[in-house]
Order: sequence, then C-alpha cells, then structure tokens
Amino acid sequence: MKIEQIYTGCLSQGTYYIQSNGEVAIIDPLREIDTYLKLAKQNNAKIKYIFETHIHADFVSGHLTLSKATGAPIIFGPNTVTSYPVTIARDQQVFKLGNLTFVALHTPGHTLESTTYLLRDENGKDYAIFTGDTLFIGDVGRPDLAQKQSGRTQRDMAGMLFDSLRKKIMPLSDDVIVYPAHGAGSACGKKISRETFGTLGNQKSSNYALNKSLNKEEFINELTQGLESPPAYFPMNVKMNQEGYDHIENVLRKNLNPLDPDEFEKLANQSRALILDVRNQIQFAEEHIPGSIFIGIDGGFAPWVGAIVGDVKRPILLITPKGREEETITRLARVGFDNVLGFLEGGLSSWKDKGRKTDSVSTIEASMLGKKILNQTKIIDVRKNSEFSNGHLKNALNIPLDQLSENLDKIPLEGNFFVHCAGGYRSMIASSILKSRGLDSMTDIIGGFSAIKSSGIPIEV
Repeated sequence: MKIEQIYTGCLSQGTYYIQSNGEVAIIDPLREIDTYLKLAKQNNAKIKYIFETHIHADFVSGHLTLSKATGAPIIFGPNTVTSYPVTIARDQQVFKLGNLTFVALHTPGHTLESTTYLLRDENGKDYAIFTGDTLFIGDVGRPDLAQKQSGRTQRDMAGMLFDSLRKKIMPLSDDVIVYPAHGAGSACGKKISRETFGTLGNQKSSNYALNKSLNKEEFINELTQGLESPPAYFPMNVKMNQEGYDHIENVLRKNLNPLDPDEFEKLANQSRALILDVRNQIQFAEEHIPGSIFIGIDGGFAPWVGAIVGDVKRPILLITPKGREEETITRLARVGFDNVLGFLEGGLSSWKDKGRKTDSVSTIEASMLGKKILNQTKIIDVRKNSEFSNGHLKNALNIPLDQLSENLDKIPLEGNFFVHCAGGYRSMIASSILKSRGLDSMTDIIGGFSAIKSSGIPIEV
C-alpha cells in the first residue's frame, strides 16, 4: 500500500495518490495532472479511479482532464449533479483497488453530495478516511456553500453535518488516519490546523466539532457563529467543476502571450483589463504601473486573486518576476481565472525604458512610528475581524481586506492615514486597491501588526 499526500500550499489543498498492486486512486486532483500521471508511470501502475469528495468551490479540479487522459471513471457521492457523465456512488458502496477496499460514506453537511472515502487495508481493517471538507484537522467544513443550490439554510446544512459526523465518522476506531482536503489558510473552514493529517482519536479529543458533549443545537450555533462570507469566486468555481472547463494546456497556450509596452498599454485601454502585479510587496511599493493591483505570487496568491477580483472572466494583464510567467498563469487557472491577455515582456524595466511613468506606495518601519501612531486617528487595519479582536491599535478602523472595496466610503478622503495587516502582504494589496481608486494619502506599515507589537507600541484588546 502506498499513500502520498500531494499538498499545494497556495491553495492549502491536499490531493491523494493511493496505490495497491499496480492500481491507483486519485482523490481530489488539481487542474494540472502531470504529477499524477508521472507518479503512476514511475510506479508502473494504472489510475483506476478518480474520487471526488464533493464539488469544490475553492479550486478547479482536474477530474475531467485526468479522466480523459487515463480512462478512469470520475466518482462522486449521492446527490451530485453534473453536465458530464460520472459514476454516482451509493452510500456504503465498495470499490476494490488492488488489495485494498474503498467504502463511500455519504457525509452531507458541507455540501449535499459530500462523501468521505473509508480505506480498508489488505486485511479488511479500517485504515484511513479521506474526508474532503467534511472533517479537517481541528475543524469541519463551512455549511453555507450549498444554500443557493439546495434551498437549505446554513443551519440546515450544519444539522446535516452534525448527523454525518456522529453517524459515519465518530463510530470509527481512534487509530484511523484522517486525510482532509485542506489545511490552515483555506477559506473552507474557520479554525483549520496547520497539520494536514492526524488520527481520528486525536480529533475526537481536540476538535470542537467532535465533542460528544455538544448537542445538535449547540453544534449548529458553534459552527455558524462568526462565519464570514465566502469568497466571491466560489460559485464560479462550482459552476466550472459542475459544467466543465478548458484543458489547462489550452489555457497556457492562449494566455502565455508576451507583450511589449505599446501592446500592453493598448490592450489595457481597449479591454479595461485588470493590471495585476505579482512581484513582492517591496518591489511594488518602490515602483509600479499606475492603477495596477498588487497580489504577490509568493503569498496566498490564488485565493486572494479570487477574493479580490471575484469575477473569473475578468480580463487580466500580468507583471511578473522574470521566468515566472507560466507559473503565474497556472496558479490563476487553478482557481478558474483563464482570461489572461498576456504579460509585460521585460517587466517594469521595459515599461520605464519606453519613458512611461510609474507610481509608488509610501511605507514606514514600525520602529519609526513612535508616538506618531498613538495620536493618529486614521488607521486602517485590514486583518480579519477575529485577528482584530485579539489585539489592535488604539483608534484603528477594522476593514478586512476582502471587504475593502465595499467599504471605501469609510476611508478618510482628507489627510494621511496608515494601513497595516498582520505581516505586510495584505496591507500592500489594500494599499494598491486604494491607490487605484484615487486614495493615495496612505502609508503602509512594513511588517504589519507583528512589527508594531515588537516595536513596543501599546496594543488594545
């Protein structure tokens, strides 16, 4: 038996490669499938099944492409609706993989079709569960993503999840390994651990959602309390996963389009495309194309593009670090952003060589703030509400980054103000949005709240 977790940090997502006696199952594949094909070839094995734990909202799955490349069937749980042929597993249906056995456990609650796959070893012993977004390490999946499609409230879905956990998951042995679809950083849960797998016994003792003392009403209240709105791109990814999408090789062929400054500017004006700068925040602060938006490739890139841009069909023009053009386009495609018109060939240097103007963002080291910040009433904190409540600067206004565009009327139009997040990445995204909207009298605090605390500036709770 071979089990390999293939973890993608940008998406906080885990795909699984399971092999036995020359047969392979892939669970929740990413859109680019070469890794799975190479692994199977290296191990002289054949991909027999493609299991999907549910219809994903936070990324575009590779199930269609992988099925076409291998002939393996796509297997979903009960209640799944798609525009293409799939195998709908029955609850408790058994699938043989070499000397192993998979059992489909229908566990609705995150979505109606959510299914956990129980893996039994060569001796028929329960060995592991692949839980998708039903159960994470430290958390469970949010219950509010299927409301519009199902006609059910998030409390209805939370109640389903309670029953699924109690009836299908918790009766399993403590030594069963839990392999979830996501780790910390995913928007599919509230309290997901940085650990990406663990034992069910550990989860029974530490995960609030598996606390035996919680009754159904208490569970529902706990799960739905403080639940922030899902990112705007989620429904669009669901639609792509339900109805189909273009092969990523076709996306790369179309989007990997080098543009000189003249072509770049012409397209920007004609298409009203978003100019997306994916270099690091220091480079962006020093100089950037006026009106461009920063979302750095080395941060939580793809999910933040999804949250900030929202519309996957929006045309995009890229400024990237040299040599990372294909990587950027691939990572955008993972979350459904396939409409990249091209990238600025030669980067910002070519833009400046043509005599074109650049802009910058004012920044300041936290250590240089001193008493200035204590008397400053115009401070924008773009961290999550939960982060803000655990400590913040006096007089700070909390506007989470993913809510910034809808709350621009709260930003001071006159005078200078400071912007910060936890470490500096999100605040530079915020600063770029504000500058693109004509609000350029802000100063970004380098290193964010972490640097502020280290500098000795008083914090309020």
